[in-house]
Amino acid sequence: MTGRLLTGGKLSLTSYRGHVTVLNFWGSWCTVCREEAPALSATARHFGPAGVQFIGVDVQDNTASAEAYMKDFKIGYPSLSDSSDQIALEFSQVIPDTAFPSTLIISRSQRVTGRIIGNASASNLSNLIQKAQKQP
Repeated sequence: MTGRLLTGGKLSLTSYRGHVTVLNFWGSWCTVCREEAPALSATARHFGPAGVQFIGVDVQDNTASAEAYMKDFKIGYPSLSDSSDQIALEFSQVIPDTAFPSTLIISRSQRVTGRIIGNASASNLSNLIQKAQKQP
């Protein structure tokens, strides 16, 4: 998976090989996304020193609204722009293409080891990240 960052430039998931990665699909228009944003932001800060990487995928949104959302919720990790749902469709075998928010936990070898459909709590995220950290 490769995409354009909200801030410009490109990002490829393969560049995260060797790191546990949390991939969160969100939209500024999504009420549940707004509810889970503080937990995602805090969990990213907590696990950052351990090398866990977080990537957002902003779906069905515009750049101005997405940037405001990231600022409001102090999201410090990068987010890809997916206004046409192309990235979301690449993951349609593991998450429904209309289930936002959705969060995938990806092992160091880039295997999906956990998923959360709907609101991701800090506790659920932490448990799934810790399990993924034990994977090769």
